[in-house]
Amino acid sequence: MVEIIKANATHSDLIVEIGTQAFRESHGHSASKADIETYISKTYNKEAILEEFNNEKVRYHLIYCDGVIAGFSKIQLDTSNKNIADLNITKLDRLYLLEAFHGKRLGAKLFQFTMELSKKLDQNGIWLAVWTENQKAVKFYQNMGFKIVGAFDFKISETHSNPNHIMYLEY
Repeated sequence: MVEIIKANATHSDLIVEIGTQAFRESHGHSASKADIETYISKTYNKEAILEEFNNEKVRYHLIYCDGVIAGFSKIQLDTSNKNIADLNITKLDRLYLLEAFHGKRLGAKLFQFTMELSKKLDQNGIWLAVWTENQKAVKFYQNMGFKIVGAFDFKISETHSNPNHIMYLEY
């Protein structure tokens, strides 16, 4: 059974744990271990996650498979991008699924849920940045209807950035 729930501040430790593991699984080989750990320590700590729950534009959702946490999504409502002319658009900041749950269509279910929520909140589209070398993710988003509309250098540390596609799905 698949269950998707809205996360709140009490889930911050779980988001830190899943975010850390999923980032290492998907990006751990994209930079030096020191750079990866620097990024994780800044991004996936309880204080940073708790602060995000104070932002009314940010929404986290957790996905469970047979009662076991499988991943999470994070969106930011009304977040513009220089590559996209539309207004009232959502940034899909994270759609993380642990490797153990790949191939179960959970990513598609979590994305569909997230997209429908964005539409209900009067957004006109959804965009994201995805590492160009993560071909599995790029193909996933293309299959969901996203188009590449720009480029972005994702800064992992002071000394390392990864090239990303900006992808957009207009509703």
